[in-house]
Amino acid sequence: MQLQQSISHRLGAAIAVLCLLTLLWPTGSCRAEESAQAQASFEALYTLGSGDRLNITVYGEPDLSREFQVDGTGSISFPLIGQVVAKGLTIRQMVDRLSEKLKDGYLIDPRVTVEVLNYRPFYILGEVNKPGQYEYVSGMTLHNAVAMAGGYTYRARQDSAQITRGNPEEVIKEADHSTIILPGDIINIRERFF
Repeated sequence: MQLQQSISHRLGAAIAVLCLLTLLWPTGSCRAEESAQAQASFEALYTLGSGDRLNITVYGEPDLSREFQVDGTGSISFPLIGQVVAKGLTIRQMVDRLSEKLKDGYLIDPRVTVEVLNYRPFYILGEVNKPGQYEYVSGMTLHNAVAMAGGYTYRARQDSAQITRGNPEEVIKEADHSTIILPGDIINIRERFF
């Protein structure tokens, strides 16, 4: 009887621990939610620029729905409304701009979505083995960018880098390995002092 109670008690404790671990352990759905939140946050901050490829859908209007490339001037040429400046706008702002222009004499209540299919590339220069232009991957850090460029040269300063973002006035002078890279960034890996 006492042995049976002891086994029953231990089994109950083991089940309680497993239930607790199940509640505390991050599940795939939790990680998927976090990833979706990070992507939504990125899209809220990301501003469009030359080289981005967009998929624009106007619901109920197949002739207006297709892929567009943001050209060198930062604009797209959209049917009916002509040139639309995209450079510097967030995805949400681009949706609003297109909706406003389509309401102006073309559609009563346009429902527009904008999705970035291909982000503009980033550039990495200086003390890496393969400097150049690379395709942007969502969620990329400086560490990932250096790896894509073949790693550091033996002369590289590995504790920080300089990143030029958007325009020459926006410079991150002491970026570390965890710094998030955005499309269009220019990364300069400097030479270390001996």
